[in-house]
Amino acid sequence: MKISGKLIDIHSREIYPAELILKNGRIMTVTRKDDCEERYICPGFVDAHVHVESSMVTPGSFASAAVSRGTIGVVSDPHEIANVLGIEGVKFMIDDSKKVPLKFFFGAPSCVPATSFETAGAVIDSSDVDRLLALPEIKYLSEMMNFPGVINDDPVVREKLNSAGKYNKPVDGHAPALTGDGLRKYAAAGITTDHECTSLNEALEKISLGMKILIREGSAARNLNALKPLLKSHPDKVMLCSDDIHPEMLAERHINKIVSQLLSDGYDLFDTIRSCTVNPAIHYNLDTGLLRPGDPADFLILENLASMDVKETWIDGNKVFDSGKVNFTYNGAAKRNKFNCSPISKDMIKTSGIGEKIRVIQAFDGELFTRELIVNNTHAGFSGYDLQNDILKLIVKDRYNDLPPAIGFIRGFGLQKGAFAGSVAHDSHNIICAGTNDEDIVTAVNEIIRMKGGLAVADSGSVSSFQLQIAGIMTDRPLTEVASGYKQLSAKVKSLGCDMSSPFMTLSFMALLVIPELKLSDRGLFDGRNFGFVTLSAGR
Repeated sequence: MKISGKLIDIHSREIYPAELILKNGRIMTVTRKDDCEERYICPGFVDAHVHVESSMVTPGSFASAAVSRGTIGVVSDPHEIANVLGIEGVKFMIDDSKKVPLKFFFGAPSCVPATSFETAGAVIDSSDVDRLLALPEIKYLSEMMNFPGVINDDPVVREKLNSAGKYNKPVDGHAPALTGDGLRKYAAAGITTDHECTSLNEALEKISLGMKILIREGSAARNLNALKPLLKSHPDKVMLCSDDIHPEMLAERHINKIVSQLLSDGYDLFDTIRSCTVNPAIHYNLDTGLLRPGDPADFLILENLASMDVKETWIDGNKVFDSGKVNFTYNGAAKRNKFNCSPISKDMIKTSGIGEKIRVIQAFDGELFTRELIVNNTHAGFSGYDLQNDILKLIVKDRYNDLPPAIGFIRGFGLQKGAFAGSVAHDSHNIICAGTNDEDIVTAVNEIIRMKGGLAVADSGSVSSFQLQIAGIMTDRPLTEVASGYKQLSAKVKSLGCDMSSPFMTLSFMALLVIPELKLSDRGLFDGRNFGFVTLSAGR
């Protein structure tokens, strides 16, 4: 088979007319020509770090959307489903990914559960990690979120790092705001990447210690504007990733639009494309094509370079996407879940006797970080609601056991009525809910329990919901359907007064204890700076 066009040659840093000869899924020859069709041949894009589960669809459903945006491979960390189902969840992701042509490169989850301060559905211990790393489908050790364990040479953490070394597989990092001696110890332990940088200085310090920076531009956190100068100063040390990408975003764009934005900002074409092709392929030892003779025939056909709109996507010599049409089918997945809790009552979430000063989580739109607020309790018998000052009640309910919910307070959502909840709550995926009154909180939470996973919005006794029947965090329905349902529920939350751009996404990270400052687990209020629980009352 012959393919011709203007070849974007990342290696020689030039564009020239060329003809490719394809055979058995590989590029046999690349020949320069005098002229060619008016189109571009570009290496296929790789998302260097993504949790597929955050799209709320299975790998098979994810693939159909991703290839239409020019993605030919994803470096996927399956720790979301692993926190629910353990190794069974990782194997589910591997098996489902084999039903579609998109290349999935999975990691062995390093922190399941993420901390010992929350209840997860499973544990992946050192021996489990070792068994996973031995599999050919597992390319790396997933993000090491337990940076205190690394710094303090925790023996369990050391065993997991040693296993990665034994199989010669890289280790992904997760070290938000870590600097100085702590960072030096972290990098010296063999951790080679970080995707949590939010400032250029933080990224440069990590690069100076030999780490590579994954620039994140997803649904929950967007750091491209802060970190894009790295493409000029350290183009070989940068990769592009989404980390968490919700269904409505994936339905519209993926890595292709990050590339397009960088080009519109004046960044070099070759350095930009290198960051989502060559760099991840080398770092993770991926079997992805880079438009050289002998490479897998993984490439894109582009009409123009400004928009990065994809006309064709080729994977292993097969045209998997052509002018708006996906050329493969996905027949769904076997259902897997773990949901073992009973409905809650209003008595379980009452608050009283808190004290004169209370701790409140300050959430921010588009950020995973929170701040601790100390608020004067001017109301005797404070119920947990002060809508005038945007203080809502936040609860996290253990979905694996029949235990009472943990209670906290949160500001930032702007909700004026109702409540919204979900079983997508990083990383243990317990039930999380924010609301303006106890009745609606109970209604929303109990709808999640009834469905055994999903999203719900309650208002004055009525409830709208969307079921996620696989591990309580995914469905095998088409992404377009999921995106539509997700948009409708998000719009419902916003109609109740919420002014966040992605309320469910932000809510889902309010239980992620490894991102400071203040978060809520199913066991109580947690200070991520000191890595320990604190009381609701700031006077204790």
